[in-house]
Amino acid sequence: MHLLFKAKNVDTEKAKLRNPSRVRDHLANERTYLAWMRSAIALMGFGVVIVRLRHFQPPLVPHPGAGWKLGLTFALVGLLTVLLSTQHYFAVRDNIDEDTYEPPDRWVILFSLAMLLLGAGVIYFVFSVPLDPMSPVIPE
Repeated sequence: MHLLFKAKNVDTEKAKLRNPSRVRDHLANERTYLAWMRSAIALMGFGVVIVRLRHFQPPLVPHPGAGWKLGLTFALVGLLTVLLSTQHYFAVRDNIDEDTYEPPDRWVILFSLAMLLLGAGVIYFVFSVPLDPMSPVIPE
């Protein structure tokens, strides 16, 4: 049994020797993960700001509008970013250990499309909300 464990350690050491920049790759993976976390926090925070902005509408407005839907969407995309980036971090970590990493384009495309849709929603929201002269949002 001891020989089997020792042989496994030798194989692991050989795998580490194949990729001498393994530690640097893992640290880069961690930095990327933390950048995704910052993006997710920003998305969720922006969602909260959008939802809170509806409280600045004058009290005579009969309906709350669609701002809460846009804010909720931002918050949900932020949560989805947390889940997907965590999964991606562990997949890349395993690929680095196995020395088989290939950068996937799908995450860049997926996140870019999500940001494009959310940005279009913000632009629509900003230009579709009627401005009331009595609103405290308008500077005097």
